[in-house]
Amino acid sequence: MTTDPKTLPKNSTWLIMTKVSGIKYKEVGNLYGLRNWVEYGLKQSKNELGWAEFQVTNYSQIQQWWEIVMSAYLMISLYAQVLNYNSEQGVNKLIDPVVARFPEHDWWNEGSGWKNLLNNLRLVIQPFIFFNLLKPWLRVFPISHLSLGFFTLMALMNRRQGAIADINELEHFLFSSA
Repeated sequence: MTTDPKTLPKNSTWLIMTKVSGIKYKEVGNLYGLRNWVEYGLKQSKNELGWAEFQVTNYSQIQQWWEIVMSAYLMISLYAQVLNYNSEQGVNKLIDPVVARFPEHDWWNEGSGWKNLLNNLRLVIQPFIFFNLLKPWLRVFPISHLSLGFFTLMALMNRRQGAIADINELEHFLFSSA
């Protein structure tokens, strides 16, 4: 790839190889040029997610890091409206009066981006997390009303749909990664 095919100047000529089948010679430069945009996008994503400060080089650390990342992604994805689809009611219609009250929480975020979903997911799972933090103390000092209150609150939070939908109804889920 060069800016001048006749003289092939050293400072603006590159040898590029590709395994992309069926690509035309003149398309290689355009395809290679996309690499910069991909790297730029990844850098912006890392900065946005706060991952730019972390570096792991040990394989087991990398594997553990990606397990955390993919688990968080799965949790947010399962909470997203597209997976709360019902063909009769449309996307996540709030017909459950309990679920309809979730936005009344002071910290609830009405936006539809991943940060909004993550914020709301944190709010929904807080009762479960907090109960498990207090459980050792409740074994020392059994307070049945507190335990019952937590169980009731967790039951209310579990009314929010967040499980994988029946994907046979959704055409855009019919794909293969093979």
